[in-house]
Amino acid sequence: MIFALVGNQNSGKTTLFNTLTGANQRVGNFPGVTVDSKTGEIRRHKDCTVVDLPGIYSIRPYSAEEIVTRDFVLEQNPDAIINIVDATNIERNLYLTLQLIELKIPMVVALNMMDEVRGNGGTVDVAKISEMLGVPVVPISASKNEGISELINTLISTAKSKRLPSVYDFCAPGPVHRCIHAVSHLIEDHAQQRGISARFAAIKLIEGDLDFSDKLNLSENELHTIGHNVQEMESECKMDANAALADMRYSFIETVCLAAVVKCSESREHKRSVKIDSLLTNKYLALPIFFSILILIFWLTFSVLGSFLSDLLLQGIETLTLFVDTGLKNYGINPVIGNFIVNGIFVGVGSVVSFLPLIIVLFLFLSILEDTGYMARVAFVMDKILRKIGLSGRSFVPMIIGFGCSVPAIMATRTLSSERDRKLTVLLTPFMSCSAKIPIYAVFCAAFFPKHATLVISGLYIFGVVVGILVALLLNKTVFRGKPVPFVMEMPNYRMPSIKSVMLLLWEKAKDFLQKAFTVIFVATIIIWFLGSFDAKLNFVDNQSNSLLASVGKLLSPIFAPLGLGDWKVTTSLISGLSAKEAVISTMSVLAGTTLDKLDGVLATMFTPISAISFLVFTLLYTPCVAAIAAFRRELNSLSKTLLIIILQCSVAWICAFAVYRLCHLLVSLNTTLNIFDLLILAAVLVCVVLAVTYIIKQKKKGRCVGCGSCEGCLSPCQNKKK
Repeated sequence: MIFALVGNQNSGKTTLFNTLTGANQRVGNFPGVTVDSKTGEIRRHKDCTVVDLPGIYSIRPYSAEEIVTRDFVLEQNPDAIINIVDATNIERNLYLTLQLIELKIPMVVALNMMDEVRGNGGTVDVAKISEMLGVPVVPISASKNEGISELINTLISTAKSKRLPSVYDFCAPGPVHRCIHAVSHLIEDHAQQRGISARFAAIKLIEGDLDFSDKLNLSENELHTIGHNVQEMESECKMDANAALADMRYSFIETVCLAAVVKCSESREHKRSVKIDSLLTNKYLALPIFFSILILIFWLTFSVLGSFLSDLLLQGIETLTLFVDTGLKNYGINPVIGNFIVNGIFVGVGSVVSFLPLIIVLFLFLSILEDTGYMARVAFVMDKILRKIGLSGRSFVPMIIGFGCSVPAIMATRTLSSERDRKLTVLLTPFMSCSAKIPIYAVFCAAFFPKHATLVISGLYIFGVVVGILVALLLNKTVFRGKPVPFVMEMPNYRMPSIKSVMLLLWEKAKDFLQKAFTVIFVATIIIWFLGSFDAKLNFVDNQSNSLLASVGKLLSPIFAPLGLGDWKVTTSLISGLSAKEAVISTMSVLAGTTLDKLDGVLATMFTPISAISFLVFTLLYTPCVAAIAAFRRELNSLSKTLLIIILQCSVAWICAFAVYRLCHLLVSLNTTLNIFDLLILAAVLVCVVLAVTYIIKQKKKGRCVGCGSCEGCLSPCQNKKK
């Protein structure tokens, strides 16, 4: 039997899935964690499968995730639905419940977080609410494993008996009731042929869902009749069809809650969250606090805890490499094979693996921020900024995920309801610096900016965001004209991070990193070693400048010469970075024929401090790995659009790296006493000043006050208000 797990975002759906199946899906504390369906067998019931569908608020298909849920329930014919309801916010959650009941599919309501309801003085009459909804209702606490056995037994018996909801008409007598019944009778035969509930299909048609008119193959005359019924209902109700249907559902929900629910008093968690939000979402303090937290995380990761652990691991890898090298020489192995094992495998893969502690420490802090509920606040704070570039705060969630990996970030754009917003966010997400670039930053900062590594790396992350904003501004005025959809996101209460959830995320990141290191990067390292060790006649070369790799690198190096990156080894490492960004450092180690601790000296011969900055900027912005490119292709469903994105990103990276390289050279020529760090600070200050002046001039021309940026909807508008 197959069961569909459906519920609102932040209702505990993924926690229940983990409890039912024993699976270790990560539990997030902001919408967008579940962006695709997940499947698992119920423990001790191997013939029962649960499908965890994306969290939604309504079956009406505003976003891709709602379409995934609706289509699965309609087309995959699950034996029953598990509708998880947050008992602490029951009125809002029951809206989706009523829509699911209209499908006329066996269903069990799992009333979650009942422990919190009891703890805050609330009660729910489970028998009464089950009677009024016409479906079994089971009180549970998924996080504490309470009521799970009863839920499983009720679910299986409901599915086996094929018990349908006994109540599915929530209308009081009136125009909405008449319209639904008239349309239901009109399309009943069509719905039966398609195996769809006539009432559900009727409501979809009244809502204006064009998919259902196509699915039911309705004639023009039938569509005209339906339109006439809807117009009559709207005229009598004096509101549009969607508002009338929503009013009908909420009226019934209000009746249910009055009869069966005693509301909780304000919880301690909510009171605490309000107090914390007064600081963390403050109009003036929110962004400075957020950036301060990020800089603190980068400092702890790259200068204190993460770097210490990374150095320890590097020493162990170097000791192992030396031991293997000595053993192979004593054994008398063929020098070419020995070179391949030591310089090809151990040096190449080992140079990447040594950065595992940095990635784990970074994600430890990011996971804590997410689990506490702070990331949802950041999305709220960023909404005003993102709206100015044509996006909503909801787009910030995929962007935050992009700091980890571009692939799940691109997939997370499915939570966006607007196709325009989704495509624009897909395009911008790779400008967020993913964790795969951490090895590059760490090596170059250690070689060229050892005393200012934290600020340089923080600057790179912020620069990526700024470039993404500028690209969005350009695209918003050209390709993606239009306005973002309204931003609605639930603010979860602040909670203590779950140790299990945090450890699970760290394990997933470590596993993904090691899998990549010993698959993609391993293969890339072997290819780089082979091309760098043999010439066109497959003769082993002593000088790599005569190798096949050098020929390819020299052919492409003129493209990068204006950026100060004309060395063929640099060009080659950038190309290998298309397989995986970690491969950039492994390629340099292989080409240099040296271990990571000695790579600093080699880099000094290939780069100047200014060209090193140019290199960091280019690697920050250019096309992500092949896995991300494949995600582009899958989400956009267009090869031509994917190629355009690759060209755009490479072009933006080249232009920015060229501008930074030339600007630094200009500043050096103006004042030779400045060191490279001074140049970075000066450049950042100049950019901020230019942006601030431009903004003020723009607001003055529009007749708006500079303080808030817009007088629209202001409670005390300025005297110079200009609409």
